[in-house]
Amino acid sequence: MSAETPTAVANAGPLAVVCGGGSLPVEVARAAQRQGRRVVLLALRGSADPHFVAAFPHHWVGLGQFGHACRHARAEGCRDIVMIGSLVRPHVRDLRLDFFTLRMLPRVIRAFQSGDDHLLSSIAKMFEEQGFRVLGAHEVAPEILMPHGALGSRQPSEIDRRDIQRGFALLRATGPFDVGQAVIVSDNRVLAIEAADGTDLMLERLAELRGQGRVQARQGGGVLVKAPKPMQDRRIDLPSVGPRTVEGVARAGLAGIAVAAGSAIVAEPGRIAAVADRAHVFVVGVAADGPPS
Repeated sequence: MSAETPTAVANAGPLAVVCGGGSLPVEVARAAQRQGRRVVLLALRGSADPHFVAAFPHHWVGLGQFGHACRHARAEGCRDIVMIGSLVRPHVRDLRLDFFTLRMLPRVIRAFQSGDDHLLSSIAKMFEEQGFRVLGAHEVAPEILMPHGALGSRQPSEIDRRDIQRGFALLRATGPFDVGQAVIVSDNRVLAIEAADGTDLMLERLAELRGQGRVQARQGGGVLVKAPKPMQDRRIDLPSVGPRTVEGVARAGLAGIAVAAGSAIVAEPGRIAAVADRAHVFVVGVAADGPPS
């Protein structure tokens, strides 16, 4: 993590945002603009939302066009780069590589043959080797980090608190295997572990299993727990929650969401609180090594 102050970062010149899907890239871009920085989006084809992208200076790039991305960033005068947004990981054979990336094909193949952490860290290292500085989204927009305490009016019960502790313990144990950043625990029973499906599909699958009678866990009990993996590069892959996550938790019949405070990104906290209260679920930020206060 950079040791620079927000003021120093604000005065560092134009910022390039490698923009995946969802609303988080836009929130980061707007936060940087509020600090006085010019922002240019490097929008990933097939992932970034054209409606969001259109509101900023931007260039569309393919996933295999690292050379194009670097060239656009340099032409815009950007030294700093942020990588944020959702992305469906393609197979390396489906990438349309530009000439610059093609010259690094063995390295690209090795990166894609590893877990998500290694892949993203490899991309960040490639940017750094080209003279760019890779920043975490939270360094540019610290307000997007989940605070301690609840968003909304509801709080976890004692049973929920025990499930939260078990969830964090499980994430610490599975983190070295680069499995995922989320688990679902209900009454001390692990119902799901996030893998390649991602949080939203994991919640959808749990809702389906409940509907089929294949999960007998208590309705209105259980917690989605999210935390970064141990030793991961937190500049490029912090877990996140948003209003859609809350809606998925409600459909899955869970009591709420617990995320690592200060180590997870929260999209649209005001909307999250409103959606959580309407759905009668809690959303709470806690220390990952202990129960909620």
